[in-house]
Amino acid sequence: MIQRHIFGHVFALEALIAAGVFVVVLALLVYALLRRRAGRQATASRRTERPRLEAYYVAVLTAFGVFLVAWTAWQNHREHHTAERPPVRVDVSSFQWCWTFSYPQAPQRRSASGTCRGDDLPTLVVPTGRPVKLRLTSRDVIHSLWVPELRYKMDAFPDHVNSFTLTLDREGRWMGKCAEFCGLRHHTMHFWIKAVSPEEYHRFLQGQQGGGGQGAAA
Repeated sequence: MIQRHIFGHVFALEALIAAGVFVVVLALLVYALLRRRAGRQATASRRTERPRLEAYYVAVLTAFGVFLVAWTAWQNHREHHTAERPPVRVDVSSFQWCWTFSYPQAPQRRSASGTCRGDDLPTLVVPTGRPVKLRLTSRDVIHSLWVPELRYKMDAFPDHVNSFTLTLDREGRWMGKCAEFCGLRHHTMHFWIKAVSPEEYHRFLQGQQGGGGQGAAA
C-alpha cells in the first residue's frame, strides 16, 4: 500500500519539523520568563530595526516552506506515478445512506450495493497489483469516501465527479465509511473494500462466485 507508506513518511517529517519549531519557541518563552522572574531589568534598545536578523528569519522560513512544498510534491508524484497498464475503473455513487459500486468494464455492467443496515454492507472489490481509478459522485448531499487504514479519502459531490487512483499490493479486506456528516444515519454509512487476486477479480467481473462479497449483484 504505497499510499499508506508515503502518507506515513510525509506525516512523520512534517510532525518532526513542527515539534522542532514548538520546542524552540517554548525554550525562548521559558528563557524570557525565567529571566524576568530573576529580576534582571531589560533595557530598551535604541535600534528600531535589525535588518540582518530579519533577513535570516525570512530566509529560514522561506527555506522551510520551499522544502516542504517540494518534498510533498515529490511524494505526491511517487504516489501517482504513471501506470504501465490502464487502470481498472469503478464508479462510486453515494447516497443517503449507503453506496453503490459499479464496474463499467464488466461484460454485463456489474454493481454492488446495500442498505448499510446491520451486516448489509456493499463491498468494493478491486484487484491486487493493478491501479484502480475510483470515480465518485453523489445522488443527494455531500459525502466522503474514507478508508482510514489505507489513508484514502475523497469527497463526493452532487452533479460532479471526483476521481483518484489507488493500488493495493496484497489481498485483504478493510472497512470504509463516510467522513462527511450527511444526515440521520451518517454513522452507519459503512462499506468494505476487498482486494483479491487478478484471477479472482476476473471471475468476479464475469459474474462467477468468489470475490463479490455481500451486496454484489450482476
